[in-house]
Amino acid sequence: MPRTYLVTGAASGIGRATADLLRAQGHTVIGADLKDSDISADLAAPEGRAELVARTRELTGGRLDAVVACAGIAHFDPRTVRVNHFGAVATLEGLRPLLAAGDAPRALVIGSIDAVHPTDEAIVEAALAGDEQAAVAAAQEAVDRGEGHLAYSSSKAAISRWVRRAAVTADWAGAGIPLNAVGPGVVVTPMTEPLLADPEMRPLVEQSVPMPLHGHAAPEDLAPLIAWLTSPENTLVTGQIVFADGGADAVLRGDAVL
Repeated sequence: MPRTYLVTGAASGIGRATADLLRAQGHTVIGADLKDSDISADLAAPEGRAELVARTRELTGGRLDAVVACAGIAHFDPRTVRVNHFGAVATLEGLRPLLAAGDAPRALVIGSIDAVHPTDEAIVEAALAGDEQAAVAAAQEAVDRGEGHLAYSSSKAAISRWVRRAAVTADWAGAGIPLNAVGPGVVVTPMTEPLLADPEMRPLVEQSVPMPLHGHAAPEDLAPLIAWLTSPENTLVTGQIVFADGGADAVLRGDAVL
């Protein structure tokens, strides 16, 4: 049965691949991105987040079957925290009432294997407390001391922990809405291509995210998993960070399952 999806980050990368697959399956997909999409919205700003929710409500008549929050950046600056955590949370929370009116509603956000890498706890804790000003300030402090890379890993750790907390609450599980995250390894997208093309950076990327199964992924490799997790067939999986990382998590953390 055709469903209606909202996909952020739909103009490129994992978001575009997911939107393309869902459309090929016969679903209606409303794409959102900075440009070149059905909805233009900057999720780093409160105004952009409000615009996303308002336009989605207009385009759907207030009813949505699934949300896939793919929008994300990997800049070594506070904007990364604004988009990856606060933009994602605003997307999911803002559209939850539309999901509640939908058929077999589902929600998903893109996390990252970087969530298991070192983080800045000040960023993570402020994000989980919903204090965007404090999280941004902590991210700027990390940048100032030469650890801007922690903005990305911390943003992904925070959104992953938010999923774990929110998924089992009355607003999500209690309303029959599975909420999950997919944690990719290295995916070849416009965001990662400059790093992989840099002869100095590529070895560092491969060392920090070892992928023994098939190596680096294409965006299209993630789309079928995302489609299933947000389909009516998924009735039990919720609150999970599903690593689709070519084995990186197993290499980095060994047999630790808790």
